[in-house]
Amino acid sequence: MSQPIIIIGGGPVGATLALLLVKQGVNVTVLEARNLGAAHSESRALALSFGSRRILEKLGLWGALSTQATPINSIHVSQKGSFGRTQLHAGDYHQEALGYVLSYGVLSAALDRAIADAKSVNFIFEASASSIVYDVSQATVTYTHGGLAHSISSPLVVLADGGRTLDELTGLSRETKEYGHDALVTKVRAELPHHNVAYERFTANGPIALLPNGGEFDFSLVWTGEKSFITSMLSLSDADFLEKFHQQFGDRVGDFLSVEKRLSFPLKMAQLKPDAQQSKHLVVIGNAAQTMHPVAGQGFNVGLRDAESLAQYIASASADELGSAYMLASYQASRKSDTKGGLFFTDFLVNLFSNDLVGLSALRGASLGVFDVIKPVKKYLVGKMSFGK
Repeated sequence: MSQPIIIIGGGPVGATLALLLVKQGVNVTVLEARNLGAAHSESRALALSFGSRRILEKLGLWGALSTQATPINSIHVSQKGSFGRTQLHAGDYHQEALGYVLSYGVLSAALDRAIADAKSVNFIFEASASSIVYDVSQATVTYTHGGLAHSISSPLVVLADGGRTLDELTGLSRETKEYGHDALVTKVRAELPHHNVAYERFTANGPIALLPNGGEFDFSLVWTGEKSFITSMLSLSDADFLEKFHQQFGDRVGDFLSVEKRLSFPLKMAQLKPDAQQSKHLVVIGNAAQTMHPVAGQGFNVGLRDAESLAQYIASASADELGSAYMLASYQASRKSDTKGGLFFTDFLVNLFSNDLVGLSALRGASLGVFDVIKPVKKYLVGKMSFGK
């Protein structure tokens, strides 16, 4: 094709799409607002599904990344104050692992190195997109770089900026559900080794995800709850926070010995929807397209599956089809089940386990125990978490 695909956003989802297109012989221009290396020091944890590992294997990146990723071999789900619990084990589903925990910075650095070696990718750092306009044959992006305004056109523009910019565009509509909850994220060290077990613990104050990350006693923690509660947890001393956390989580990994810096961010469920008839030549993927509650670790993995599917559509499209209403509608239809399922599943869990109606807590606890012995349901859940189906 004569003009390259334009990707707005060079984070992990946008960069993955660029590299998948390189393998298909497609030229790409990536506009990234941050400077080179800005994300390499980010320590926040990403929960990669087994399916996401396979995408990274396609790109030849997993061999190096695997040495810095912590496998999740089992998942333990429980509710505070209840004897009910369920467990998932990778070996029961013929997988090496149910997922992996990897630092955002490590993944970003690996993707940036691969892109630097790809001659068919024009990666422009410190390029802030400001507008997109459409005509019959193409979309034109205006961006600022080096203090100057520039324009570039393509039959297809991909918005993969994580939802940071360009929300108000012709032909786009955003549906948002505010949870009124924040997520507290940090790392903790435990008294007992993690044995590659990830924990999902539901409490009256909100869900706790404790993921093995790094050394055998190290975990990444994501604790979500009402904003006022999370704010109170941020204000505690390290010792008081660890005591409160231990009271909610329990003794499965012993005492918690230390905690790193605690951060928080607000939670919402959102979808940015292009109208294929109004916004021809534009497609939205990743967190820019759908933002999910982190309770089940689905959002980032759905974004990588967006990139993989879109790369296949681009590679198979003729010059006349690229960016057309038909092509974009076909792509959106192909992703509907995965994205809708992820949004519904995470929202369902939040609503179910954040409700303290009398009697419901006991019912939830009993349900976890029953769920543990229903193998077809557990198999479906593992398939959904691993591959989106």
